Amino acid sequence: MAASTRSKAVGAPLGPGSLLWSTAGDPRALLTGSTAGILQLMLPGLGAGVTDHSDFFEDPFARIFRSIPVIWASIFSDDEEGTEVGHRIRDFHPDIKGTDHAGRSYHALDPDVYWWAHATFTWEMFRARELYFPRPLSRAQREQLYAETVTWYRRYGVSDRPVPATVDEFEARFQEICATELELTPAVQWVLDPTKNPAAQTEDLELPGPFRALSGVATRAMAKTVHRIVYGSMPDVVRRRFDLPWTNADRVGFAAIAGGLRASGPAIRRGALSDMWPQGTPHLKPGTTDEVIIAGPGLREKKLAEAQAAAG
Repeated sequence: MAASTRSKAVGAPLGPGSLLWSTAGDPRALLTGSTAGILQLMLPGLGAGVTDHSDFFEDPFARIFRSIPVIWASIFSDDEEGTEVGHRIRDFHPDIKGTDHAGRSYHALDPDVYWWAHATFTWEMFRARELYFPRPLSRAQREQLYAETVTWYRRYGVSDRPVPATVDEFEARFQEICATELELTPAVQWVLDPTKNPAAQTEDLELPGPFRALSGVATRAMAKTVHRIVYGSMPDVVRRRFDLPWTNADRVGFAAIAGGLRASGPAIRRGALSDMWPQGTPHLKPGTTDEVIIAGPGLREKKLAEAQAAAG
């Protein structure tokens, strides 16, 4: 990947009241995260690194639930602590290198590869604001949020040679990579195939009492909702390039989901969706803009605990 500009991006302070804090601290920001993860795996070098150097195929969610707490910690920290956390994240990666499925060499600390992982998180924040937050960002706010993500990236201590200088250049470069450089890597093919990836399957729902006969309907409805959130968040160019399943009914259904989430601000401020946070993830206390709390056991951890208790 070539850098999109010779100009140097300008960062902006992170902390209470920053747009990145208010966005990343809201659980709706997590709803674009699965799509961001797929976009990461579509970059050949990054997808190969995950395939070759993690337990991804045994438990694809484990990588996500390990990563989010420490990545969010690099946001919800002051500059000194954030840089320490960022360097710790960077230092997980020096031995992640090899050759991908097409014989191309890769290294996780290649600035272009490392920046793409961060770029998908940057995109995740902008996409969540676009789809699920009640008011669109103004031009000045878009520039501010992008500058804050530049500061976030610099906490990793990796070359910022690939970092676009402005939000417009970021959007153009992101679109270019989606249109020309992403691939259906083996990791992505596996992720999107429910016959191979158990995590792509929705667990059966069992409704109580007189509603038990509708359990199958509820399970299918939940599967459709997950499908629409993941594919609805996807950039249009990626859906078209790879012919991902997306019907007119999906468009209508997704619009309804997004509309409901845009209207959910009062419930979010009272703590709705708080179970979405992986355990250990720093985020804003519901209803505040400056109080950071650490998530306790979320839905995944509670289900794992229930399964362990039932087994033993």
